[in-house]
Amino acid sequence: MAGATTGAVARKVAPMPTILVFDSGLGGLTVLEQVRRARPDAAFVYAADDAAFPYGRLSESVLIERVLTVMERLLALHAPDLVVVACNTASTLVLPALRQRFVTPFVGVVPPIKPAAAATRSRVVTLLATPGTVARAYTHELIETYAGTCDVTLVGAPNLAGFAEAELAGAAIDDAALAAEIAPCFVTKADGRRTDVVCLSCTHYPLLLARFQALAPWPVTWIDPAPAIARRVIQLLGSADRDAPDAGPVLGAFTGGAGLTEPLRRSLTARGIRTVAVEPMPLGLQ
Repeated sequence: MAGATTGAVARKVAPMPTILVFDSGLGGLTVLEQVRRARPDAAFVYAADDAAFPYGRLSESVLIERVLTVMERLLALHAPDLVVVACNTASTLVLPALRQRFVTPFVGVVPPIKPAAAATRSRVVTLLATPGTVARAYTHELIETYAGTCDVTLVGAPNLAGFAEAELAGAAIDDAALAAEIAPCFVTKADGRRTDVVCLSCTHYPLLLARFQALAPWPVTWIDPAPAIARRVIQLLGSADRDAPDAGPVLGAFTGGAGLTEPLRRSLTARGIRTVAVEPMPLGLQ
């Protein structure tokens, strides 16, 4: 009989999604790695707003307008199915405005206070972040909601994000400089309890995690929010199609490009970003 089948029904294959991972600089690479593991079949754009790095130096109103302006252009250029805002500073301030203006789904990264409170045994926890994230009302609300029974130390490190960027670009960062930045994280209370969990509340910081572990005065649990972000992406887009081939290299899009040295390009290539484009968006762009 013409047109007879074998009885098997062909499974419908979902189209390959495009995921845009956005950060002020290179910290979002730690998130990109986890999301790629979760959806290796997706196409990825890693967008770094390096023309405005670091975001912590911008006022709240300027930062909101900047991210909205850059995101509008990125959405028009790359048409992603989902955007991961892999920046604590932007997520804690700009996510509501992004969701109000654009229909594209956004996943943000926030300080991992809740898992830290669940993991601590001493009830002494440190949140290591940029000064901007430490100052945000959103951060303090998270602490009140999820870590009310903990002693939480807030450490706003002024230089760590820059150190992470510099090291990725091939510069040597002195151990003493890193140790000075993380020293306030380690607290011993009068009753002998001491810090046993540190929240890495800037996506740049996991880039330096191995060095933090080596320099720490005692062992602690370091909590990276990136795996939780990857799980949220799967919730929104579904799991990877087992029959689909891996999407391959990631496009890197930079709004400035001044720091794209050869050592940095090699670092990006090692992380799967083999194509880099500069899409100029100066800080004063409106």
